[in-house]
Amino acid sequence: MMCKNADLFPVKKEGVFLAHCAISPLPRPAHEAIALVALGQMERGVFGLASYRHTVEDLRRAAAELLFTHPDNVAFVKNTSEAMGMIAHGYPFRQGDEILSYVHEYPANHYPWRLQERRGVRLVLLPNRPMATRPTQGLPCGWSLEDVQRLTTPRTRLVAISHVQFTSGYAADLEELGTYCRERGIDLVVDAAQSLGSLVIDPERYHIAAIAASGWKWLFGPTGTGLFYTSPEFRQKLGDVLVGAEAMVQGDDYLNHTWQPHTSARRFEYSTTPTILAAALAASLRSAILSVGINHIQQEIFRLQDRLLQGLDSQRYTPLVFSTPHRSAILSVLCQRSAEEIMKEAARRGVFVSARSGYLRLAPHWCTTDEEIDRALDVLNAL
Repeated sequence: MMCKNADLFPVKKEGVFLAHCAISPLPRPAHEAIALVALGQMERGVFGLASYRHTVEDLRRAAAELLFTHPDNVAFVKNTSEAMGMIAHGYPFRQGDEILSYVHEYPANHYPWRLQERRGVRLVLLPNRPMATRPTQGLPCGWSLEDVQRLTTPRTRLVAISHVQFTSGYAADLEELGTYCRERGIDLVVDAAQSLGSLVIDPERYHIAAIAASGWKWLFGPTGTGLFYTSPEFRQKLGDVLVGAEAMVQGDDYLNHTWQPHTSARRFEYSTTPTILAAALAASLRSAILSVGINHIQQEIFRLQDRLLQGLDSQRYTPLVFSTPHRSAILSVLCQRSAEEIMKEAARRGVFVSARSGYLRLAPHWCTTDEEIDRALDVLNAL
């Protein structure tokens, strides 16, 4: 059931929010979770947090349900960069190995691989391609599987790609790409910051080795949260990069220095867990994602997006439209005016959108109503 009211999403009292690709507003249960855990710490310190010892376990279970996997394959991290850094520095690269990525990747999925050049690893970048149905005036757009095939060599060890490009909204066909990588023994690492919570992702079906995603976009969580999926086979390849008490089986037996890291993804939760943030993200997942269902969420986002496409003034805006396998929850549009100016003016009129790299990004979530879409169209078409 889709509860689209302001009780669950108080942001609706402020206006129409179409910027879930930036930082999403918290649903009420997430705010309540933060307040409750903080109250316990305020009143009783460590003893006030004792009843929340299983918070991260609950978060892992919720994330595993979203990803169609076992909780042992999911870790709670701070952000995408942290997870990508642990993969890049822990991967058993040899001198001369190659990584394939896209030339316009988000920094979290670029710099960790650049650093591997110090180990003699070569970063090969897929060129920008005009994958939309209309020209993009030279702005970032997407990449092609043909280029992946052309640039793959016997030394290609890993493909690091965003499921959805943060600028254009171009989505990778993960099943197609994953099958290609699997057949060649290449590990597929996916930045899902712009898709987890809005698109269906099944890592085991798609042959994905690892997924990293921030929690504050399509998952409705607070900043400083992220999720990190690894397959059991991939975890065995990775060396340890960041290590602390929580990475070890003995946990808070701090004087036991036996080297016993968890074999599950818990080994990546290396130090003191921010319980407040974990509780909030778990609350967001259960109240605003799992309660609706990811299949229904994807369908509803695309329906709302179609409403935007039908109503946008074609004299003012040129939307990027991709074929069905490459469609995402981000609708990027080219504007006659400055996208930054439109974003600021729209916000003054109670419509919140995002400008990035020359595009205006319209990003409704399942909680957006038809009436809110129509109100946003009235504002945007008047600018």
